[in-house]
Amino acid sequence: MDLAALGLTLRLATVTTVCLLLLGTPLAYWIASARTFPRRIAQAAVALPLVLPPTVLGFYLLVWLGPARAPGRALIHLIGHPLAFTFSGLVVGSVLYSLPFAVQPLVLAFSHVDRNLTDVAATLGASPLTIFRRVILPLSRTGFLTAAVLTFAHTVGEFGVVLMIGGDIPGLTRTLSISIYDQVQELNYSAADRTALLLVAISFLALLLVYWRSLPRESGLV
Repeated sequence: MDLAALGLTLRLATVTTVCLLLLGTPLAYWIASARTFPRRIAQAAVALPLVLPPTVLGFYLLVWLGPARAPGRALIHLIGHPLAFTFSGLVVGSVLYSLPFAVQPLVLAFSHVDRNLTDVAATLGASPLTIFRRVILPLSRTGFLTAAVLTFAHTVGEFGVVLMIGGDIPGLTRTLSISIYDQVQELNYSAADRTALLLVAISFLALLLVYWRSLPRESGLV
């Protein structure tokens, strides 16, 4: 087992999940608040990584975050180095690639909040921020759990994006999925089998947590 790759993968998944919950919550609330054409465009853009080959997204990130394009040169000027082939670059790629796994469950959760409750709170003088914090967030707990778990699990299993934007640098950008690829290339199938089983276990436990928490409480199973 490549412990360095395991630690880096878990760190990447954790940072990506936190970033997407912070960035995805206002975006999801804006999308869910009204059925307007700009919001539908934003929703389609958010869902694009679901159908886009990860190597395509990774290629464009590699190009735009490198010194060949203006954004990459601006980043070099600001932080002294390009984001390509760094852990920060992996975070950027993972945030974009896992975006729909965070935003879509939140959009669904926000859309199912009873509008009568928010209207009553507004009538009683509650501010929009108070309504969001005291009414909408508590009623959307399952959506946040689903978004967090799916984002974490999806980031753990990423391959194409992280390989394109981060390469295969031990201890810096080599994740578990890349480690499996290296082990297979080396014909070390026993090590690849152990790593693959770990990823299967993480994915299964993540899905089990989502489905277990979605069971109705009145069933007596939670």
